[in-house]
Amino acid sequence: MAATSDSNVTAHSAKPHIGHTQLSICQLNVAIGQKTVLRDINVQFKSGAVTALLGPNGAGKSTLLKVLCQEISTPRQHIRLGHRQLTDWPRAELAKSLAVLPQHASLTFPFTVSEVVAMGLYPLTISKKSGEILVANQLAAVGLTSLKNRSYPTLSGGEKQRVQLARVLTQLSQSPFAPILLLDEPTSALDLAQQHKVLELARGLAHQQGYTVIVVLHDLNQAARYSDQLIVLKQGRIVTEGIPAQALSVDTIRQVWDYEPIYVPAPQGGHPLIF
Repeated sequence: MAATSDSNVTAHSAKPHIGHTQLSICQLNVAIGQKTVLRDINVQFKSGAVTALLGPNGAGKSTLLKVLCQEISTPRQHIRLGHRQLTDWPRAELAKSLAVLPQHASLTFPFTVSEVVAMGLYPLTISKKSGEILVANQLAAVGLTSLKNRSYPTLSGGEKQRVQLARVLTQLSQSPFAPILLLDEPTSALDLAQQHKVLELARGLAHQQGYTVIVVLHDLNQAARYSDQLIVLKQGRIVTEGIPAQALSVDTIRQVWDYEPIYVPAPQGGHPLIF
């Protein structure tokens, strides 16, 4: 890696005027084999906000994330990041500004926790010392400093998920603009306390550092509590989108999940509770 000053290792919070670059989808349809899994998707994701993708199994939530991280190819004109079509971004440049935390990350080699997080340094141009500082800072952000020398395969599923989150945040640390963070069911392997800590971290990255955070969730109450915007899908289509108090109406829950909820309306400035 090219040597640079350690001052380059700064959080986006130290750059309050860093620019926002909008991610948008226009008239997207995706088919896998003979089955259409996403239909007529039109959405603009907000910078500085958490957008949750909701819907029953098979609704197309994870497929939409795979499209955004280019794991599933689409015609170039349907997805735009800032001033370019997403497919026109050079891979190394895009890797600094858009990253995904998958639901499961398969890694069986006996790397230490710090070494796994350091994999996020790959697209960056910073000195070895700066990289070490950055890795330490990201481990602290996810509460795993004490495990930095542990062998990664010996960790619990939840600890592995947090290590992978630290790796992704390391990868995005040198973005020239507030980056895009994609999270696919990031709380699925976590205990209750860690679920809330990870979602609080995601919300902080959005509100304090300008990230565009797009997260797949199944827990409607967590989505309502931590998200600024909800996109509800069913059978590959967007049913509704908006702030939690609007998008998670009783009628929408009945229609999408075929479930009759106990619904406590949002107090002024709050979020609804759904049982």
